Amino acid sequence: MVAQLTHFIAGKKTPPSERQSAVFNPATGQQTASVSLASKTDAEQAIAAAKQAFPAWRAVTPLNRSRILFAFKTLVEQHRDELAQLITKEHGKVLSDAQGEITRALEVVEFACGIPHLLKGEHTECVGTNVDAWSVNQPLGVVSGITPFNFPAMVPMWMFPLAIACGNTFVLKPSEKDPSAPLRLAELLQEAGLPDGVLNVVNGDKEAVDTLLQHPDIEAVSFVGSTPIAQYIYQNASNAGKRVQALGGAKNHMVIMPDADLDQAVNALVGAAYGSAGERCMAISVAVAVGDIADKLVEKLTPRVRALHIGNGMDSGVEMGPLITQAHRRKVKDYIDAGISQGASLLVDGRKGGQPEGEGYFLGGSLFDNVTTDMSIYREEIFGPVLCIVRVPDYRSAVKIIDEHEYGNGTAIFTRDGDSARQFAREIQIGMVGINVPIPVPMAFHSFGGWKRSLFGPLHMHGQDGVRFYTRRKAITARWPTGIRHDTEFVIPTMK
Repeated sequence: MVAQLTHFIAGKKTPPSERQSAVFNPATGQQTASVSLASKTDAEQAIAAAKQAFPAWRAVTPLNRSRILFAFKTLVEQHRDELAQLITKEHGKVLSDAQGEITRALEVVEFACGIPHLLKGEHTECVGTNVDAWSVNQPLGVVSGITPFNFPAMVPMWMFPLAIACGNTFVLKPSEKDPSAPLRLAELLQEAGLPDGVLNVVNGDKEAVDTLLQHPDIEAVSFVGSTPIAQYIYQNASNAGKRVQALGGAKNHMVIMPDADLDQAVNALVGAAYGSAGERCMAISVAVAVGDIADKLVEKLTPRVRALHIGNGMDSGVEMGPLITQAHRRKVKDYIDAGISQGASLLVDGRKGGQPEGEGYFLGGSLFDNVTTDMSIYREEIFGPVLCIVRVPDYRSAVKIIDEHEYGNGTAIFTRDGDSARQFAREIQIGMVGINVPIPVPMAFHSFGGWKRSLFGPLHMHGQDGVRFYTRRKAITARWPTGIRHDTEFVIPTMK
């Protein structure tokens, strides 16, 4: 049975659009749904619904917005397994990983529930004689988010909970490859009490995206995806006068120092490189082996990669599921071919792992040794289960190749030496750093974002940067004559 997925506008599912796109289960290769692709008119309807809802939603107190988010959090927790299954069936990641995605998504909701505190401004009494000054943080209006396929629940929930908590209304354009989870989240938020039109979901492609970038009623655009698209989003939305945060691609290095706990480092590498079939912007795709630890690393790592249990993410015991589409599988396979032709040593050949084409979009884990910085498998983001080992003679050489790479999303160092770790964290030109932590994704009350060509725009996502992105500050200076005195009251004041 092929389901029909449409848009969610003004609190209702819309009729199917003329243009449709197939949604597949990547573990089986079978079509499971057909999703509507928004026309310019469809996207404009969602923007109009958000614009109409904004004045009333802005007037809702931060406390009552927070209460709706608390109710939403409870509903997501109750439907955690349902949401995780939707993710696994459309993305392919293993079920436990999908459940972890929901957990990380909920952390941003929990942070946004503190919006009454987060929106507080600053106050100075008597900046002049009988003159007070203060600032307030106010919403922008209608804002939008364009999100990738690899985290269909988490990345949208990096955006819309904080945006609506700040008093904005939101138009979400999720990936058309796995749209069921974002649509279900919109339904749960409505059930939690969110007024119609505050959150709208339009599925689509470039036509919908370009409408969001150019429409005069959109005040801000958030994006997560590849660097070429991030740059396109940033340039076009900025030229249209919008506030933009666009997170792009990555090539994340993990430095293994000679004094590292090798078993710990190998365990970390296997999970960070091959978890979610490498389809994570924070995946480790380059292991930088310093000095004589390289041979020992290869000896321990190679059998672990060969032994990866690959299969349908709904099955127990599976460690790595399929890639998202057949086209993406071919793209990753082409990178493996290129690595061989450019002279890297293929220790584990993922092209021979998994299942044959036509029965799911599987690849086994691939492991390259003797990779050099001029190879395409080193320079470019593969976004698949391919790990490259680069050998360097010393710590300074490791830092140099990381700093010289065009991407600056995340990095990690594994060492027992506190001085090396401290120096690495302080000097490395990367936005997120792990010390004996392979995937250093910040908690929700900190902010997520890279440097260099991994981020376009000045502000990172969620945390305090998220609040700054979704609000604008107003400064007020006031002088008053003698005030009017109230009669005595004996009832404790309450807020409503």
